Amino acid sequence: MNHHDGKIVEMTRFPSPNPNVELRVITYLSHGLKVKGMLAEPIGEGVYDGFLYLRGGIKNVGKVRPARIAQFAAEGFIVFAPYYRGNQGGEGNEDFAGDDREDAFAAFLLLKSLPRVRGVHIFGFSRGGVMALLTALEYPETASVVTWGGVSDMSLTYMERKDLRRMMKRVIGGTPQKFPDRYQSRTPLYSLDKLTAPVLIIHGVNDSNVSVEHAYRLERRLRLLEKPVDCWYFNEFTHYFPPEVNRKVVSDLSKWMKSRPKRC
Repeated sequence: MNHHDGKIVEMTRFPSPNPNVELRVITYLSHGLKVKGMLAEPIGEGVYDGFLYLRGGIKNVGKVRPARIAQFAAEGFIVFAPYYRGNQGGEGNEDFAGDDREDAFAAFLLLKSLPRVRGVHIFGFSRGGVMALLTALEYPETASVVTWGGVSDMSLTYMERKDLRRMMKRVIGGTPQKFPDRYQSRTPLYSLDKLTAPVLIIHGVNDSNVSVEHAYRLERRLRLLEKPVDCWYFNEFTHYFPPEVNRKVVSDLSKWMKSRPKRC
């Protein structure tokens, strides 16, 4: 890895929806590319747990929302959410958990280097689920991982989401039948024996964007390997939870993260 990864190149203030949270847009280095992301910090003194927020979607679908980032910062975290390469003025091209995982790795290092951050938790939503697991595998010091409506198996996404197949063939370079290794390299299920961080899986059973089968596969594999895992399944919900439930789950998962044993 390029030792400059995670280095901050530029910071600009961004209007915050929450008076207790300060937002900045950060340009940082990821394997030599200048990519962008959003940093949210609680205003005032003090040291906080770091929270790496890995978004879902691709390009303009699933963009980082300032209100969402501020919501997690208000729970008492310093939050950084990479936009991934090629987005919102960043260099390079996003490639759906291929080389753009470097942007998550560099973002982890960036958070870790901030003087007010102690320990880094990783949160992934939707396709951010694979990004979160891949990042936790790269950094054994990860405090915890939460995957919410998260993808765990890239071939399964290809099978389920007919509407994404053209994009996936273009970005990944073909189908899972033709290039199984390319899909496997984007699927963390095969390397979970090396995972050290405790995992929390959150999933709506009626999710049609990312089927609950992704969560079940991840849970089964973690249990088989006797890794620490908690699962919160919501029978009545889809990929998106109603606002009041969402707020409650954000609060609960924040408590779950903070109650994990502290690691170096």
